[in-house]
Amino acid sequence: MNLSAAYGLLAHALVFGALAALLPLGTLRPRAALAATAVALLVGIAPFMLAVFGPPSLTLLLLALLQLAQRTPSPLSYRAALCLLACAIPLLLTALGWGPLDLHALGYRPWPAVAALLPLGLVLWWKRLDAWLIILALDLLAYAGGVFANLWDALLDPLLILLATAVVARQWMVRLLASRRR
Repeated sequence: MNLSAAYGLLAHALVFGALAALLPLGTLRPRAALAATAVALLVGIAPFMLAVFGPPSLTLLLLALLQLAQRTPSPLSYRAALCLLACAIPLLLTALGWGPLDLHALGYRPWPAVAALLPLGLVLWWKRLDAWLIILALDLLAYAGGVFANLWDALLDPLLILLATAVVARQWMVRLLASRRR
């Protein structure tokens, strides 16, 4: 088993455990999350998720670890989810052939991609969003260490985009329902 496959299996098991930690189980939440992580590996949920979604981004893995550590509130707030979607949508559209440039292909050449992330890092530092700054730094280290061939794969993945979409849609639904009650 190579590094990418081992990373993908373990990361998806932890992501599944983090999803179980969202269940309203009271004091049993940590145990349920641990059991769900083990079950994901033993029953085949993690390999299935790896086959469907590919290896998760390190960003998603770190968010899952923060959820498992019961860090509240989650760094994936409404604004953070909007920012993730604002970055992901152009990457996805250009990778699908919309427009003359493929932004995803730039992730294979490290210097332009890192230069594009420098303003983001400065904004995170200026706004004192330390959790996101650490996540960005660890993503860059994983890319530099060879865990990911493309920098954008270390930062974003389909499951993270789905999660960010769910966070944004939930907030919009809450606002819509609140406006109807007035």
